[in-house]
Amino acid sequence: MIVSLEGILVECTPLRAVVESHGIGYEINIPLTTAEKLPLVGQKVKLFTVAVYREDSQALYGFAVREDRDFFHLLVEKVSGIGPKTALNLLSRLSSDTLKSAIAQSNMELLSKCPGIGKKTAERIVIELRDKLIGSQAEGLPSIAPQSGAAEGGSAFTDAVGALMALGYKAPDADKAARRAQSILGAKATSEALVKKALAQTQR
Repeated sequence: MIVSLEGILVECTPLRAVVESHGIGYEINIPLTTAEKLPLVGQKVKLFTVAVYREDSQALYGFAVREDRDFFHLLVEKVSGIGPKTALNLLSRLSSDTLKSAIAQSNMELLSKCPGIGKKTAERIVIELRDKLIGSQAEGLPSIAPQSGAAEGGSAFTDAVGALMALGYKAPDADKAARRAQSILGAKATSEALVKKALAQTQR
């Protein structure tokens, strides 16, 4: 099992990266939230990966941080009807922190706003994963601890996303704006500071 890959980034699009390692080029499917964090082509990069094998194909999925990879793996392995493409689409629209918070709070309305995720699928995601996210980890499950700066069941980041949505932002746009603000202000920024910075960045 390939769990990480380090090498030179030789190609990059919003949903695909090619990393060359020891003379071999690896095509890796990535979410938009990872594409935003990649270095320039020609620079060194490390991605945390999941290899998915099918009878007629095989694919490699990569993520900038370990927590995103583990959450992707959890979605694919534990939620019936969620395949790699749907899981990747979810992580392209919303960060794993926002998705975890939505699941922990049974916010099916937010989940169902992602393309390809209807009400029934959102309900299934919540039913299958909520206890795993807010309770003790079951044996054999990957770690799904919140990323740096996030608190279980909610955080300044997720509060900021909610506030931006209340101001009229669409869920993916609110998530992206909050992530940009957090990258500038740091993981310890308050939700109020994140919202102010996000609004200032949008108005430029």
